[in-house]
Amino acid sequence: MIVALGGFLMGFDASVISGVVGFIETEFQLTKIELGWGVSSLALAATIAMMAAGPLSDRFGRRPVLKVAALLFAVSAIASAIAPNFITLVIARMVGGLGVGAALIIAPMYIAEIAPAEVRGRMVSFNQLNIVIGITAAFFSNYLILTLGESGPAWAEAVHLGEWNWRWMLGIETLPAVLYFFALLMVPESPRWLALKGREDEALKVLERVTGPEQAAKDLRAVHASIEAEAEIETVSVRDLFHPSLKLVLTIGISIGILQQITGINAVFFYSPMIFEQSGIGTNAAFMQAVLVGLVNLVCTVVAMALIDKLGRRPLLGFGMAGMAILTLSYGFGAATYSLSETAIMGLSGDVDRTALVAIADVVYNSDIDFRESVSSLIGAAAYQQHESALVSSAIALNPKLILVAILGFVGSFAISLGPIMWVLFSELYPNNMRATAISFVGPINSVIAFLVTLIFPWELANIGNAGTFLIFGLFALGGLVLMMRILPETKGRSLEELEELLVKH
Repeated sequence: MIVALGGFLMGFDASVISGVVGFIETEFQLTKIELGWGVSSLALAATIAMMAAGPLSDRFGRRPVLKVAALLFAVSAIASAIAPNFITLVIARMVGGLGVGAALIIAPMYIAEIAPAEVRGRMVSFNQLNIVIGITAAFFSNYLILTLGESGPAWAEAVHLGEWNWRWMLGIETLPAVLYFFALLMVPESPRWLALKGREDEALKVLERVTGPEQAAKDLRAVHASIEAEAEIETVSVRDLFHPSLKLVLTIGISIGILQQITGINAVFFYSPMIFEQSGIGTNAAFMQAVLVGLVNLVCTVVAMALIDKLGRRPLLGFGMAGMAILTLSYGFGAATYSLSETAIMGLSGDVDRTALVAIADVVYNSDIDFRESVSSLIGAAAYQQHESALVSSAIALNPKLILVAILGFVGSFAISLGPIMWVLFSELYPNNMRATAISFVGPINSVIAFLVTLIFPWELANIGNAGTFLIFGLFALGGLVLMMRILPETKGRSLEELEELLVKH
């Protein structure tokens, strides 16, 4: 539970930006690519951290790396909250990204190395559970700060919760980060790492606390057998991962690492209020529906944890990816039309040039791009950006419940499949002495794809449109489903040493 708090901080840190994007876009006058950079910079820094976290944890231990990650989360939260400009905000977010990358790699690795085989899938998934709890907490925290800032009690006004809402959204993470650091002081080191370093007595003591003396001795013998079998490989480099004997596990690791992000889940998590605003429900309702996204993600992750060691990895992955492909949002947005009646125009804020908009009264647009370009040409791009939520709400004609159901279904499908299963497979696929290096190789690939998806998502919405953007995500999910069902064997119920014999052709 303590180690998996790193997952909570990762989920919170990554998703809290969803409530911030609209405010920083206006305050710092950002372009769509700059906005995407502000969101995706965390993933870029996480990629760098992933490449270093595994080797560092092999040298210094799993626990020290996690403690450094906790400090990085705290520093990032404080610096983000007080950032005077966009560049400072990006740097602060990247500091947090270093913590995200380290926690994302080391926490599931530690859990896999200490958990008994029969419950390993569920225990590693507990890290993913904490990630989604963190995501849900971020959505709820953002909504709470927004509503309290608008009509909250006197104390909220005293701390400028309304004026500095996005700064409070980012800064509140300091509290769980400090808690994580001190809680890690109670956690023992990984027994497999201790065995690798020749500290057998310490390793045995930790294993005895996990499974009891008899099973601990048996587990330690299995670890030693694995270490001795691969003793000729004193150092493991990325080049060693491309040995023909590792072709299958490397292909699976890279494929699922790409698929987890290229199907668009982080675009939904990090921009969910923006997506819901595109359906015309308004800012506050959009933040509330983002909370629902987090809750569905949480519930379905719990379901996945309960089933992953019973049904296995393949059935959950197949069911979930099929759902992601089917529940693409393109139909709902593609069916939308946009038209501003004279009454709707007159009901807009006085800050909008309503006289200019009369020229397009009752004109029907079949795409969000055409509507945006037409309105921007009349009132200016800056004014459209500032009042986009109100303009879209007044003009759009579609069933917002359809969009909500599709998004919740998409997130739920992800949460029972690619969400937890990727990290379980990362912790299972590779030989003991190569696990840290392998995860530090495939993890950054996952993070690079996350960076690219979140970087260009605002640009895609502006240039390809809602329907086209989500159609692309659906096609990637369909292709990934076919690929994984062809190459992925079942791994449930086997020890890490048994899986090595199964998957690696020595």
